[in-house]
Amino acid sequence: MITFTPLSGAACSQRTTPLAYLLQVDDVRILLDCGSPDWVPEPSASATTEEDIEHSWEPYCKALRECAPTVDLVLLSHGDLAHSGLYPYAYSRWDLKAPAYTTLPVQAMGRIAATEDVDGLRDEQDIGDEGQSPSNDEDDMDAVPELKTPPPEDIKQKGKYIATSREVHDAFDSVNTLRYSQPTHLQGKCQGLTITPYNAGHSLGGTIWKIRSPSSGTIIYAVNMNHMKERHLDGTVLMRAAGGIFEPLSRPDLLITDADRASVLTSRRKDRDAALIDTVTATLSSRSSLLLPCDSSTRVLELLVLLDQHWNYSRLRYPICFLSRTASEMLTFVRSMMEWLGGTVSKEDVGEDGTGGRQDHKRKRDDDGDEDALGAFALRFRHLEFFPSPQALIQKYSSKDPKLILAVPASLSHGPSRHLFCDFAAVPDNVVLLTGRGEEGTLGHVLFNKWNDSQRPDDKWDKGKIGSNIMMDGALKLQIHSKVPLQGAELEAHLQKERAAKEKEAAHQAVLARNQRMLEADEDDSDSDSEDEDEDEAEVRRALGGDLMDTDDGTMDKRRRSDKGMDGDWNIDGGDEGLTKQMLSFDIYLKGNVSKATSFFKTVGGQAQRFRTFPYVEKKRKVDEYGELIDVGMWLRKGKVLEEEAESDELKDYRRRQAEEDAKKAHLEPPSKFVTSEVEVQMACRLLFVDMEGLNDGRAVKTLVPKVDPRKLVIVHASEKDTEALQESCANIRTMTKDIFAPSAFTSVKIGHQINSFSISISDELLASLRMSRFEDNEVGFITGRVVAHATSTIPTLETISVSSRPAPISQDSSTPAAPRILGSRPSVPLPSSTMIGELKLTSLKRRLAEVGVQAELIGEGVLICSRGDMLEESVAVRKTQQGKVELEGGVSDIYYTVRKEIYDMHALVAA
Repeated sequence: MITFTPLSGAACSQRTTPLAYLLQVDDVRILLDCGSPDWVPEPSASATTEEDIEHSWEPYCKALRECAPTVDLVLLSHGDLAHSGLYPYAYSRWDLKAPAYTTLPVQAMGRIAATEDVDGLRDEQDIGDEGQSPSNDEDDMDAVPELKTPPPEDIKQKGKYIATSREVHDAFDSVNTLRYSQPTHLQGKCQGLTITPYNAGHSLGGTIWKIRSPSSGTIIYAVNMNHMKERHLDGTVLMRAAGGIFEPLSRPDLLITDADRASVLTSRRKDRDAALIDTVTATLSSRSSLLLPCDSSTRVLELLVLLDQHWNYSRLRYPICFLSRTASEMLTFVRSMMEWLGGTVSKEDVGEDGTGGRQDHKRKRDDDGDEDALGAFALRFRHLEFFPSPQALIQKYSSKDPKLILAVPASLSHGPSRHLFCDFAAVPDNVVLLTGRGEEGTLGHVLFNKWNDSQRPDDKWDKGKIGSNIMMDGALKLQIHSKVPLQGAELEAHLQKERAAKEKEAAHQAVLARNQRMLEADEDDSDSDSEDEDEDEAEVRRALGGDLMDTDDGTMDKRRRSDKGMDGDWNIDGGDEGLTKQMLSFDIYLKGNVSKATSFFKTVGGQAQRFRTFPYVEKKRKVDEYGELIDVGMWLRKGKVLEEEAESDELKDYRRRQAEEDAKKAHLEPPSKFVTSEVEVQMACRLLFVDMEGLNDGRAVKTLVPKVDPRKLVIVHASEKDTEALQESCANIRTMTKDIFAPSAFTSVKIGHQINSFSISISDELLASLRMSRFEDNEVGFITGRVVAHATSTIPTLETISVSSRPAPISQDSSTPAAPRILGSRPSVPLPSSTMIGELKLTSLKRRLAEVGVQAELIGEGVLICSRGDMLEESVAVRKTQQGKVELEGGVSDIYYTVRKEIYDMHALVAA
C-alpha cells in the first residue's frame, strides 16, 4: 500500500516551490526532499501587514513540523534551497532525526547553499533565536538540554524558520552519502527497502531515487531532470544516447515526476549561449557593467565555466566579480569532486588558458611538485575575484569601471544582489541579466514577468525564442534590511548593558567553579593542618577574626592578638551586661548580647537566647550507589576528542578556518542594530532574460514519461497549465497508463489496494510436502489445504486434503446429466495449475540465449527474433505485450524448446 502526500510543490499549484513530499510505503514514512521558501518575498497588493506576507509558507512548515518526528527516512535529490534548504532547521528544531541519504556533491552543495542563505538573512534581520541553537560548551553541561528547541512564542513572533550556521553544519554532517548506482539495503524499521541513486542532471550530484519494496514494487522519484549534456554535467541517465530508456529505471510500479515545464518550448542551447555572451561582450565594450543574479552552489557552476571559456578565448581583461561569502569554499569542494563532473569539462582545459595547453599545465604541475594531484588546475578561474560584501567590491572597483558582477541570491530578495540592484538599476546602459525565473513573489520573479510581458507573443520565453532586452523605466519601491553600527546614546546604553551581562556571567561562572571544587574536594578531614585549606574554612576563620594557627616562629598573628585578650581568651562585642572574658570558653562563638537563662530551649524576655557552637562546614561528596562520582564532563570531552580524530583532515581544516573567521568577525564587528528602510529606485537600465536553468522542456518531458512506461504516475511541482499539458499528452498515447494522479497540497492519494492479513498455522505434514521456488530474495510456494480450528489453539491450522475428501466437481448445469464414461477409459483427473512469477526482460533473455548459441535480435517494440545460424524456417519470436504477458510463436523445433526453457528459468515456477 502506497500513500503519497505533497507538503509543498504540488500539482495544479500557484507556488511550485519548495519541494517536499511524504511517501508512505506500508508502515515506512519517507520524506522526499525538504526545501525552504524565500523568507523575504516582495509585498503584494493584497497584503496589508507583514504577517500576511510571512505566513504564506506557514501551512507547509506546520505540516512538516507535525510529521517530522514520525518520518523514518529522508531522501534529498538536489543541493539547492528548493530541495534541501529547510532540512537543517527541521533536523535541529523539529526532531527530524530519521536517517537521511543523498550523494556527496548534494551534501556539500546543500551545506554551502544553506550557509549562504542563513548568514545573509541573519546579517540583515533580527531573527531572534540565535541563542536557541544547541551548545557544545563543556563548562555548561546543564544548559544543553534546555536549548534544543526555540520557545513557541518566538516562532509565532518571527514567523521565519531560519537555522544557524552551526545547525546547518551539524545537520549535513549527519547525512549519509552514496555513489551513483549504489544499492543500499536499509535496516531497522526500513528493513526490506532498497534505495539506489542515479544521475538526474541539472545540478552536481542531482539524483533520481529508485526505491524497491518487496510488497509495493519499484518507485521512481525523478524531479528537476535535464537530458541535455552541459559544460560541467552529463545529461540524466534516464535517457540513453541511442534514444532508449535506462533499463533499471524502466517500467516502474510508480513514477513520481514533475511537470514544471511541460508547456514550455526551450530554445537551442547554442542560441542561448550566444545571446548571453554577446550581451556581456557588448555591454563591457561600451564601458558599462552587468549584474547577473545567481545561486551560490548549483547552477552558478555552468555560468562560471561558460564565462571563463569566453574570457580565455576572447582574451578579455574585464574582472568577473563574485559576491558570495561561500564562493571560495564552494569551488574548493567542487575541485575535490572531479569524478562527479561531466560534459565538456576536463582537468586540463577549464580555468587556465583554454584548449591546447596540456604541456604548459604539465610543466606547471612539475614546477609546483604536484604532478600527481588530479584536478590541480581544474576550475581555477584566474579572471574570477571573490568579494564577501558590496562594500568590499566598491573599495576595489569604482562604479564607473566596466565589470561583470555575479551576486547571490538569484531571487534578489536580500543580500548583495538586492543591495547592488538599488544603485545598479538607476545607471543607464547597465544591464541586469536574469538566468532564472525566480520563486513566486520575489523581486527576481517580478523582473522576469516585466521582461516577459514586454516581449512579442512569438518571442516569449516559452515559445523557443531568445527575446530581446528591454529598457526599464518608472520607479520601484523596495524594502532594504541592513545592519548599522550603534552611535551616541544607543552605543553607551549597549555597552553598559554588555558590562552588566559580563559581570553577571562572571558571577555565575564563579558559582559554577566553586560548586565544581566542592564536588572534587576530598572527604577526608583528618589532616586539618594541611596547607590546602578549603575556601569555606578560610571564610569561617576570617569571620572569627583571623587565622587559628600559629606562625612558624611560634608567635600569634597581629590581627589575632588584637581581637583577643592578653590571656588568649575571646572578647565579646557589646559587653554592656558586664560579662568578662573568663565567663567564655574558647570553642564557643557568640556574637551580640547574651542573656542569662536557666533553660536552654525556652525564651527569656520574649527573645531567644543564642548559643552557637563553633561553625563547621561538612563537606559531602556526591557519589553514586557504588561509591564513585561519575564525571559526565570527562566522558563528553572524551567523546568530542574521538569525533575529532575520526574526522577527515579536509573537514578539520575547513572547521578550523570557519572558527577563525567567526572569531575574527565577532572580534571586529562593532555593536550594531537592524534597520529597515524603503528605497525608491528610478529604473533606467536594461533587462534581459536568458534561460540557463538546465531543465527539461515540454518536448523532453512528454517523450521521457511514456518511454519509462510506469504502471502508475504521480505529477508534482507544476502549475495548472503544465499539469493539464502532461495529462493530455499521456491520454493521447494508447499504451500509456490511465492511472495518473495530480494531488494538490496536503491531499493524500492511496495507490494500490489494502491487503488483509490473517494468522494461520501450517501442519507438519503439509509443510513437508511443500515445494518452494526462489524469486529474488524470497521463496514462494503454492498451497492447497483445509482450514481446521482446534479447541486447544486460537490459531487455525491448514492441513492437507486427502483424495477421498476432495469434493466432486459441480456441473455448471445441474439439470444436464453428466456424459457416460466410455468403457475401459480412465477417470478424468484435473491437471495441476502452475503460476510463473517474475518479469521478463528481453535484453536479459538475449544475453542468455547468446550463451547457449542462439542468435537473437530485437525488432520493433517488444519483439525478439531467435534463430540458429541461417535456419530462418526454425526461428522463434518472443513477444512481450503491454499487460506483461509473454507470447512465444514458432514451429515445433529444438530452438523452440530451448527458448522456452530459458524463459522458464528466468521465472519462479510455482506449481499447485
